[in-house]
Amino acid sequence: MAPSLGSHAVEHAKILTVSDGVVAGTREDRSGQAVEDHLRANGFEIDDRLVVADGIESVARALRALADGWAGLLVTTGGTGFGPRDLTPEGTRAVLDREAPGLAEAMRLVSPLGRLSRQTAGTIDAALVLNLPGSTNGCIECLDAVLDVVPHALELLRGDRPH
Repeated sequence: MAPSLGSHAVEHAKILTVSDGVVAGTREDRSGQAVEDHLRANGFEIDDRLVVADGIESVARALRALADGWAGLLVTTGGTGFGPRDLTPEGTRAVLDREAPGLAEAMRLVSPLGRLSRQTAGTIDAALVLNLPGSTNGCIECLDAVLDVVPHALELLRGDRPH
């Protein structure tokens, strides 16, 4: 389990897979399942898991709906590369209240291929949003790069006073 800088309360998470292929039924959502399994193994309760097609508006609309009136970790997987339909960061930035560039930078530093990722991170109200790549290995590597500070960030977003 990742070390926590904050309290030992159960944290909540939601997962948004961004993939035309998964929506069309031509691909299995392996990265979404990997993220769910990894978060559960690290003490998170999964509140929701959705799949949307690639695109700025589809991502923005889903993130708004998932974050509405909710506090926790909101993770996207897919759509962070250089492909013409890889628009997850643009959809995410359209709805973020504040960006968290240190988290995005830490995720990109975990592997040489991270330099090709365009992921972002930030907040929507009391939700912390992390864009992860769509590859199964890449999404877990990036998540592990920041998971140790996520509970502390969530405490701060809730207005708790971290210890």
